[in-house]
Amino acid sequence: MALYKLLLPKMGESVSEATITKWLKQPGDLIEEDDTLLEIATDKVDSEVPSPVKGILKEQLYSTDQIVQVGDVVAIIEVEGDNETSESAVQAEENPRDQATGSDEAADLEIPGIDQLENPKEDITPVHYEHTTRFYSPLVKNIARHEGLSLEELDRIQGTGAEGRVTKEDILSYVSNRGTHQNIDYSKPENAPVIKNEPVQTVSTTTVHTVVNGHDEIIEMDRMRRLIADHMVKSVQVSPHVCSFVEADVTNLVLWRNKVKDAYKKREGENITFTPLFIEAITKALKDFPLVNISIDGYNIIKKKNINIGMAAALPNGNLIVPVIKNADQLSLVGLSKSVNDLAQRSRANKLKPDDTQDGTFTFTNIGAFGNIMGTPIINQPQAAILAVGTITKKPAVIETEYGDMIGIRHMMYLSLSYDHRAIDGALGGTFLKRVADYLENWDSNREI
Repeated sequence: MALYKLLLPKMGESVSEATITKWLKQPGDLIEEDDTLLEIATDKVDSEVPSPVKGILKEQLYSTDQIVQVGDVVAIIEVEGDNETSESAVQAEENPRDQATGSDEAADLEIPGIDQLENPKEDITPVHYEHTTRFYSPLVKNIARHEGLSLEELDRIQGTGAEGRVTKEDILSYVSNRGTHQNIDYSKPENAPVIKNEPVQTVSTTTVHTVVNGHDEIIEMDRMRRLIADHMVKSVQVSPHVCSFVEADVTNLVLWRNKVKDAYKKREGENITFTPLFIEAITKALKDFPLVNISIDGYNIIKKKNINIGMAAALPNGNLIVPVIKNADQLSLVGLSKSVNDLAQRSRANKLKPDDTQDGTFTFTNIGAFGNIMGTPIINQPQAAILAVGTITKKPAVIETEYGDMIGIRHMMYLSLSYDHRAIDGALGGTFLKRVADYLENWDSNREI
């Protein structure tokens, strides 16, 4: 039999690690190709890891709630074939120790870090650096653990990397000034601090209810709600929020959608909602005002080349997720509509991929879906602005005509824009918001789709 090393797959350019939330197969279980072995969770998205081979699960190398880096071996599967020399789908290279001893036990495979786990250089108590929304590379976490930094200390370090990330030089400078640095080259594998192979505690994905004094109830936040909470607190702490409002007459847009929606559904097999219409107007305005499509890194403004629109989506369990439409400005209205429907459906079905929530440059949220007329949303870091639309309501309004003013029933809607005052002032934020409203008000009633 041959031994196959199952690696944690890559899950997007900016995703480096995941938490194992559940093993669906146990050692000794027969596995068919494409069977789901385990479930994992990244910042917001839960995913499944299927087996690319048929065989028997021989060993789980990580436990539930442990953090795993992309590319790490998470399981060993026994498959049909020759011993380690087989070149069938076996990814495990033959261990030099096996050549000398003839052993083919999984414990003798070249599993990264196994030697250190069997013979640790020192016993270091784990510090849970995963309980933060700030990104830290594995090297930075290792240095922090070895130097005995608490999570509070690590969060206080000013990062000089992209989007304020803490670099190796930042943390080494901090511990040197702290007077505890041991002048170790942490970039060398032999010097990397090692933690004993014990489960790393993370936020539970199960909601815990506790009743106190017979009346009140304490509900423990699940993993996603805790991440959202930390993300929102961080955003308010980092960005000075300013909010502007405009009211738009979207009568032409409403009448146009009512006119085309039945034919569109018959042709495309799905509904056309207001969301892609709003997103199209936003992308046009962002091209007019590129300094709204930015992020901030210290005293540097990063003007984004791509226009990637995040759309806030409420989940059935009450949580929130923001899937991203990449290069939204390059999509037709049909393309936008299909992207919106696809992301919304997969959000509700918990089928989003980690990359679906990455690299947003601007966020849109429709609070009108809940009957709200307006709101002041919190910026989705590291972006610099977020736009909300309220419910569309019929109201009496003044209509200017060549024969004079008159009162008519119009479809009216409020738009609000929260923006980061470090880089976006009232003139830019207010003008951008008005431009979005102008695009919606001047909708072409004869437009073909």
